[in-house]
Amino acid sequence: MYQAGEQTMKKILKLIKKELMLTVSVVAALAALVITPPSARLLNDIDWRTLGTLFMMLTVLEGFKKENIFRPLLRLAGNIRTMAGLSLFLVFSVFFSSMFVTNDVSLIIFVPLTIILFRAGKKEQFILPVITMENIAAIRGSLLTPFGSPQNLFIFGQSGVSAWHFITYMFPIWLISGVILIAFVLFLYRSDLRQLTDIGSSDFIGKWQPERKKQRITYLIVFTVVILTIVSRTGLWMWAVLAVALTVLITDRTILIKTDYVLLLTFFCFFVFSSSVAGNEAIASFLSNVLAGHEYEGSILLSQFISNVPAAIVLYPFAVNRGALLYGLDSAGLVSIIGSLASVINYRLYVREYPGKGKKFLLTFTLISLAFFALVVLPGYFFSSTPL
Repeated sequence: MYQAGEQTMKKILKLIKKELMLTVSVVAALAALVITPPSARLLNDIDWRTLGTLFMMLTVLEGFKKENIFRPLLRLAGNIRTMAGLSLFLVFSVFFSSMFVTNDVSLIIFVPLTIILFRAGKKEQFILPVITMENIAAIRGSLLTPFGSPQNLFIFGQSGVSAWHFITYMFPIWLISGVILIAFVLFLYRSDLRQLTDIGSSDFIGKWQPERKKQRITYLIVFTVVILTIVSRTGLWMWAVLAVALTVLITDRTILIKTDYVLLLTFFCFFVFSSSVAGNEAIASFLSNVLAGHEYEGSILLSQFISNVPAAIVLYPFAVNRGALLYGLDSAGLVSIIGSLASVINYRLYVREYPGKGKKFLLTFTLISLAFFALVVLPGYFFSSTPL
């Protein structure tokens, strides 16, 4: 009996160590439910659209990996001969694509490609710093457009400004971020800017099986549906989720088994936490008293506890300078992994490939992101002094 209990405890501890972010999210959700008892409002406040979109993207990604649909992109990237050039290509692919398909989707696409390419060239020591810079690229690239991130879309919809005004307002800090990102990549390879990738063979690219052509076409169509759902922000997103699930079930049901449900559960728990905190009247009253005039700092700080998307919803009604709020929310993801849930996706993509390396990820992520934050926090404060 004692031995059985001891074995059970070891399994629990092993699970906690392996799924650190899930453990944190579960504990946070349970603590929040103690602060604010669950109600019907809690279910309404959970961002089901984001969870549905994430499910579609994670499922399609598994289909892409199985059918090797990224083969042309891998071939293109594999032809880049230097590590600095390859890293710049990957980082800025995220930077630019995040403006249109959102920051989390761009990471889901390019982080796995980065791991494949760096493994092929036996350059795994550069994976963590590069995917951290991709994380920064996703956060800073997506800030330019109204639909680059959920918090941008929310504030854009509430503000009533034109899309052109929004883009020109965010352009200076977007441009500065891009220049600093180039400097970060070059600094990483400062000892040898001409260091070769050593991707000598194209075997890692794999081959397309002729008999699987139907499956590849199906996944490309499904991917197109997902992107259109994201960009259009259609209210029919639930039907899109159902259509994707049924299509994949018919095409290859094993893909649905491989979908990263741990990440989905992690997001769900974070949404429970943030919704519970936002629904607490005492907390809302406190925020209304302290936020005015401190939107930039307040949004960065609160995002470290409930992430930037829920923080946008909580703080917007109390904000006087909504431009400062926007700039703060788009900088919050650089401070900690909780600041932006896109960072949680990046973490999960990495630890699925390298189990037990979560602490190493967090250390590298925090050091590089904070260094970047230190360089953009003052320019962000300066530009945010002008109202949106």
